[in-house]
Amino acid sequence: FPVTIWLVMGVTGCGKTTLGKALAERLNVPFYDADDFHPPANREKLSRDEPLQDADRWPWLEKLAGLMPGWEASGGAVLACSALKESYRSILRRAGIPMRIVWLEITPERASERLGLRRHELVARYEKILAGQFRDLETPAHALTVSADLPLSAQVQQICPLDSLN
Repeated sequence: FPVTIWLVMGVTGCGKTTLGKALAERLNVPFYDADDFHPPANREKLSRDEPLQDADRWPWLEKLAGLMPGWEASGGAVLACSALKESYRSILRRAGIPMRIVWLEITPERASERLGLRRHELVARYEKILAGQFRDLETPAHALTVSADLPLSAQVQQICPLDSLN
């Protein structure tokens, strides 16, 4: 089946947004960052450096799943979303849209190092958030695993080889 939604998943700091934008450009489809769809209550919680709980995530994930048919109808998309637990990915798959999962794998030490170098719109201090994300992370069974330590061009090439676009 043809893939219409590419889900780039992983913990904060792994490079989901950077890879997602590059992949979307390669595939000539829109890019969406799941963080942009958080409701105000989630944004408020994150601004206080409070990790989100499952109850915070369910409506947000349902909203993303609800947007997928429109994205498919317009030719597909790349979505960057942490999607750390299998139950979260199941909600997204319930949309019934052909989806390929790309897991951007990173060590806790490397993620922490990267986060120390950047500012994020939603989160000020990452330590609690990052620890919670690694605690919640369930390795996806059916995903293309890509190392976050590879150069961006190599990540994109691993996911979408140039010769496959002909």
